[in-house]
Amino acid sequence: MKNILVLCTGNSCRSQIAEGYLRHFAGDKATIYSAGIETHGVNPKAIQVMAEDGIDISKHTSNNVDEYVDIPFDYVITVCDNAKENCPYFPSNAAKFHRNFPDPAKAQGSPDEVMNEFRRVRNMIKEWSADFVTEHLKD
Repeated sequence: MKNILVLCTGNSCRSQIAEGYLRHFAGDKATIYSAGIETHGVNPKAIQVMAEDGIDISKHTSNNVDEYVDIPFDYVITVCDNAKENCPYFPSNAAKFHRNFPDPAKAQGSPDEVMNEFRRVRNMIKEWSADFVTEHLKD
């Protein structure tokens, strides 16, 4: 079984969504963790848009990357440029991957426009997560 860490700035939206989809697509092939350089709490809109797609992340917690320094990760995935640039050194041989997704928490406009941005980013992360599992977690 592989250990995968998803990193973002605040571990509130993008990394939480990625954790949810990676868990969904990987099943028992991997243990998925997510963390942030900071902790901002799980964004309620992220929970809502994931529930719309049948994925429950309501029990997820916002964790600091320092909590996981002793876990031997096989893959470390950064989902925002800030996390990639400011991620602390991990003393491991983990393969590192990066994909900068837009931050839906910064969306502006009407409530519908903001939720549509969360859905748009969710769908980008869903597609990327499915592809990652297909490519890197083969039987």
